[in-house]
Amino acid sequence: MVKDLTVGKPSLVLWGYTLPMFLSVIFQQLYNIADSVIAGRFAGEDALAAVGASYPVTMIFNAVAIGCNIGCTVVIARIFGSHNYAHMRTAISTTIISAVALSISLSAIGLAICNPVMRLLNTPQNIFDNGVLYLNIYIGGFVFLFLYNIATAIFVSVGDSKTPLFLLICSSLSNILLDYIFVRFLKLGVAGVAWATFIAQGAACILALVLVSKRIKEIKVTEKYSKFSFETLWEICKVAVPSILQQSFVSIGNLFIQRLINGFGSSVVAGYSAAIKLNTFCITSITTLGNGVSGYTAQNVGAKKLTRIDSGFKAALLLSLFITLPFTVAYYFGGGSLIMLFMEKGNEAALEVGKAFLRINAPFYCFIAFKIITDGILRGTGWMKAFMVTTFTDLILRVLFAYILVGDYGTNGIWFSWPVGWLTATALSVFFYILNYRSRKKAVKLQAA
Repeated sequence: MVKDLTVGKPSLVLWGYTLPMFLSVIFQQLYNIADSVIAGRFAGEDALAAVGASYPVTMIFNAVAIGCNIGCTVVIARIFGSHNYAHMRTAISTTIISAVALSISLSAIGLAICNPVMRLLNTPQNIFDNGVLYLNIYIGGFVFLFLYNIATAIFVSVGDSKTPLFLLICSSLSNILLDYIFVRFLKLGVAGVAWATFIAQGAACILALVLVSKRIKEIKVTEKYSKFSFETLWEICKVAVPSILQQSFVSIGNLFIQRLINGFGSSVVAGYSAAIKLNTFCITSITTLGNGVSGYTAQNVGAKKLTRIDSGFKAALLLSLFITLPFTVAYYFGGGSLIMLFMEKGNEAALEVGKAFLRINAPFYCFIAFKIITDGILRGTGWMKAFMVTTFTDLILRVLFAYILVGDYGTNGIWFSWPVGWLTATALSVFFYILNYRSRKKAVKLQAA
């Protein structure tokens, strides 16, 4: 279903648009967590650590897919808001063609460098081989992940957030089922976890592309349009490339932190792996809302309805509080029980590491939520430089303080670096939002004149 986000009460429109996206990310994160839970429960602590040690590398590839997803969403949503459907058709086909070429190239590069990268990260020897095995299978299926992200971006850009929810429910449930079969019964260990993701993601990608093709045909276009346009590709790249760089540099920063953590041994790696999966559940939920805000903002920019943006911003902030509060309470007071889902009793060192990470970071989720929602407005209105400045500030401070504080406070010093980066970057995002707000006010006055 195609949905115009430029009409109706902004709060109701935005909430109705983003709720399926939020439900989608719940299922997505459930299967991400299930990977680690099943690995830790049925293949042991080393298997959990191996999946965790490879996680920052997989996130670099995921970052490219997410960055392209954001660029595609913002540009197509803006064109859709202007009702230029021929141009929108060109943008969609250009995006898909470019995505195929880029994903194949990145897969070839990834397969060539994953072994050296894992060595560079100082991965403990007892988990090295399994970590590389997981990466090889994951990267081999990257084309499916990439094209799936592009397909969901197309749905979201035309106001359809329900189809991606349906796709993710199917993908997540099948992934969890395959995880359990491959690891619990077939004893495939880490390879089973990776193959489950490969198969489930591949099936979801093919189904998503079929549905996209069907949805595009429903949008009637009378005038001629080109299948590929370098000019349109440049429009997408202006949003996608900064988003890719932002996501990639965050992932590269996480590689530096992972290298620091790997030096403490596999028990610490296992505890961190469990905690970071739980942390990612919260952050990704908010990020999904931020991406929805970008799509909503871009459609209204395309329709030149700038006054609706601030109403959407307020609605998104309120919704973000509803999302973060349960995570904060659950992680701060019940973090130990949640960490134990990933491992059997007796792994006390790993348990204490995971509990400490969650207790230190959970109270600050409301601040990072504020930043992410604000960044959604900046991205949707095309303020990509401001968006990148806030993100890089968070990244640089997080890595810098991790290396500074680890000497005096051990692993807790690494965990303290997250709030430092979040608080500073949030302050910057607020500053840029104020400038953005003033710029939009001037534009509204000029329209009225």
